[in-house]
Order: sequence, then C-alpha cells, then structure tokens
Amino acid sequence: MTTTQVTLVQIDNYGPWTVTPEPRREMDLQTLQSRLFADIAQFLGHRDAYVFFTRFDNMIAVTNGVDGAAHASLQTSIGNRYPVSVSLGTAVDERPIDALEEANRRLQLEGSAQDEARTEVLAGEYLTETTPSDLQVAHFDVVDATGKYTDRLNEFDTFINIEQAYASLMRYLRETHGAVSFFVGGDNVIAICPDLTERAFGAAVDHVAADVDVDLQVGVGRGASAHEAGFAAKHALEDCRDDGTTVELFGATATGD
Repeated sequence: MTTTQVTLVQIDNYGPWTVTPEPRREMDLQTLQSRLFADIAQFLGHRDAYVFFTRFDNMIAVTNGVDGAAHASLQTSIGNRYPVSVSLGTAVDERPIDALEEANRRLQLEGSAQDEARTEVLAGEYLTETTPSDLQVAHFDVVDATGKYTDRLNEFDTFINIEQAYASLMRYLRETHGAVSFFVGGDNVIAICPDLTERAFGAAVDHVAADVDVDLQVGVGRGASAHEAGFAAKHALEDCRDDGTTVELFGATATGD
C-alpha cells in the first residue's frame, strides 16, 4: 500500500495583487512565478521532495519525509524574499488524489484564495516515519518524440501533440486510479500513483495511443521519498529505451500483474 504526503502551495490573494493598484506587466508576473517555483523546487528538492508548478499560483508538492517545521521554514523564507506570501496545506493518504483533496480542503476551510485576510496558513498532518514502499512514481515519455515530432513539425504543432498525450494520460490516471500526473518539460510526464500493477500501466499507455495516437513508454519506481522513487523510475525508463519495452518496473515493484 502506498502512503503519499501531498502539500498544496497556494499564493495568497494573488489575483487581486496582480491588478493592484493597477495591472502589472505580464512578463514581470511570469518572472515572479518562475522564480518562486524555482526557489520552492530547490528548497523541497534538497529534502528529496518533488514540486510541480500546475498553474503557478497553485503548486502541488509530494513531500514524504518533510515535516511541519520544514514547511514553516519554507513559508518564512518566501515571505521574507517575495512581495507575496504562500499558504501550505498538507495531507496524507493512500491515493494521491485523496491526499490532495484533503490538503485543498484544509486551506479552503481557512478562507478563499483571494481573501486578503487569509495569509500564510500552515495546516496539515505530516508523516513521522517513511518506508521504502510509500511512494510509487511513474515516469512517462513519448516514444521517439524527436524523430516523430521535433525534427518533422514546427514547435507549436509538436507542443500540441505532446500536450494532447499529457492531457489524455492525466485524465485517465486520475479518473481510473486516483493518480496525479504532471508535465515536466520536453516530452516527459511524472505521475504519482497508488499501488498499480504492470498491467495497469500498460493499459494507460494503450489508452493514450487509442485516444490521441501518441505512443508512450514508462518506467516505474518505488521509494520512501519522491526523489528515491522518481530516480528509480528514471532508471526503469532507461531500461525501456534500451530494450524497446513499453513498461519497466524497477526496485520495489507493484504487486500482482
């Protein structure tokens, strides 16, 4: 059984701030968002966690092994260095989507994301112990993306094909298994999953091929932290590339078939 700790990072009152006292330059906002994400990614990455930018004003982190004190330290660091503050909701569950739902709920109970009185909420529960089987991470990429898309199509049409594959995979894994999936650049998608079998991953790949005609391959890893599981998944994906396989399980594999 997996045990996933998810932290929702939400910029406080961000929408109103972007237009107060008047609308701010878009590239200034894009720069702030990208720097904020980079700093949060660096902070959590040093603690073997993963963070995904989603909509930038909201970020989703997989924080197994990161305690409440570290979350508070992150919040203080951002508040000291940026013109915006962040609220952090954290929850733990077997299915990643259920942990995220509870993390969301904990922030929502404190008020709206655009409530100027709701700032720097720190709410949640944290895993006190981790085990090597806590997290299952799947790393997907497009088979021969360079040959099929990058070297044949213009960049925008390539992007459309990659995004269609991501959208199809993201929806399928969320609705079928309660997994959460994130585009991480190039032709890569990382999914945080509950216990899934090799057959389940094969079905996900088959779904995307039938739905949007894009071929995927996936490496799967297990670990006590997002980094540990994700690094195992990266190695498994390399096995796919070397062996021409579609699904490879690495390390502590899924149960059943």
